[in-house]
Amino acid sequence: MSSSARERILQAAEELFAESGFDATPTSRIAERADVPKGLVHYYFRRKGDLLAALVQRLPDGNVDARRVVVVGDIGESLRRLVAALDARLEASPLLSHLLWREADTHKAVRDALHERYESVVRQIRNVILAAGGAAVTAKDVDSASALLGLAVSYRHSVARHAPGDDRMDLELSFVAAALEKP
Repeated sequence: MSSSARERILQAAEELFAESGFDATPTSRIAERADVPKGLVHYYFRRKGDLLAALVQRLPDGNVDARRVVVVGDIGESLRRLVAALDARLEASPLLSHLLWREADTHKAVRDALHERYESVVRQIRNVILAAGGAAVTAKDVDSASALLGLAVSYRHSVARHAPGDDRMDLELSFVAAALEKP
């Protein structure tokens, strides 16, 4: 079979892992959902854990071009634009996002991928603050603010996304921006 069979297997695994969890989903159900023989699942993915690792690789790229979000002299607006861009990337695959956050506690590959994503978000926040605030902000404060907002964004993507309408992120961004912009 062609790569379309592999893609159907990955899609079925993503759906079933999100519905029932990794451990509760047998490869036979994945094969059934993908409409392929069970042996083909193991042909493409030697172990069920390899399926999960392949799904981790499908997580959308979280890198945002800072030039598209930075408003020089306005840290708050720059951070709002960055968070909106990060949210849009994650919302492109809500099922995969849900699955990965659920499995992070029990699967090292998932946990490592999410930690790398967190580190990337912190770096991007730092770069946006420096580009928007320039010399008016101190490196020590920027590092603290970046780590704090990185945690807030990660929390939002893992838990708060389940509570639509409860969006305090704008208040947090405004608070941090005001703190950084004070002389």
